[in-house]
Amino acid sequence: MKTVLAMIIVFTGGLLATQTVQTQGFGEVGPTTAQIIERGELICGVNSSLPGFSLLDEVNRTYVGFDVDICRAVAAAILGDADAVSYREVNATERADVLASGEVDLLSRNTTWTLDRDTGWDVTFAPIVFFDGQGLMVQAESGIESISDLDSTTICTNSGTTTEQNINDMMTVMGFAFTLQTYEELSAAYEGFFNGECDVMTTDRSGLIAQRAVSRNPGRLVILDDVLSKEPLSPATAQNDPHFADVVRWTIYGMINAEELEITSENLDTFMESDSPAIQRLLGIGGTPSGDYLGIPNDFMVTVLGQVGNYGEVYARNLGPDTPYDLPRGLNNLYTNGGLIYAPPFR
Repeated sequence: MKTVLAMIIVFTGGLLATQTVQTQGFGEVGPTTAQIIERGELICGVNSSLPGFSLLDEVNRTYVGFDVDICRAVAAAILGDADAVSYREVNATERADVLASGEVDLLSRNTTWTLDRDTGWDVTFAPIVFFDGQGLMVQAESGIESISDLDSTTICTNSGTTTEQNINDMMTVMGFAFTLQTYEELSAAYEGFFNGECDVMTTDRSGLIAQRAVSRNPGRLVILDDVLSKEPLSPATAQNDPHFADVVRWTIYGMINAEELEITSENLDTFMESDSPAIQRLLGIGGTPSGDYLGIPNDFMVTVLGQVGNYGEVYARNLGPDTPYDLPRGLNNLYTNGGLIYAPPFR
């Protein structure tokens, strides 16, 4: 495969500058990808306190979780090393700012894709990686059984989120009096709930399930059946670099396609000599273009799958039955299994 030189125009100290980077084949990389290659690591904005999705392991001082593995997959695609990631803890109110300022390359932090954010944050949302909905958690002894019992209650959540807006909208429609207690960090909202500062905790149902699983007395916590909203969670990149957005997009799509084709980190080697055109295109083997389109290694998905795994593996490792959360896949199953996870083909 021919190696070409791509001239990248970037802003440095307010001045235009150029970077020339080698790319494989006929794709050219954008400024964000060029900077990632030059520095040798991806900077990824994450949560630090959402079990199952993004959590700082205090013992090993490493981040783990579903959202973290998305960061690792993108690093593997570009740099060939899933561990070449520098993580930045980002709270809910900072999300747009850290992307706009270039403090992070990628935001992979339980963020709902909405019209307001898509148009107002100057970001490009990647494919939806988790379909969620807002839920409500109460103490079993509270006697609260459904939304209809929430009149005159105090509700905890974190500020700067769709959760805050959704609960306000719902309580207004219900005509209920209530007090909304907000905190900058989700962990502080949980602490307030456990300390009795509110009657109800509300956030994404996946987060409630995860938090209940790791609490001291999970049997004392009840997640109500009510689902208040649609929360399609998606990584995001700065809108000024469509190339990098494509790299993130097709890395995620590749992980989904791999699960459809039953290619895993464990059996990857058995597919390397496959005669299937679909498999050859996904893995960038047999002379078929794949990463070439993006200016990254043609077999980038071989690296991603070998080091991180397919979508199903990432889900199982972080949220599945062998974890404390045992979160059913539900809508996050492949479309062939009744879910909403679906990816365009590599062709």
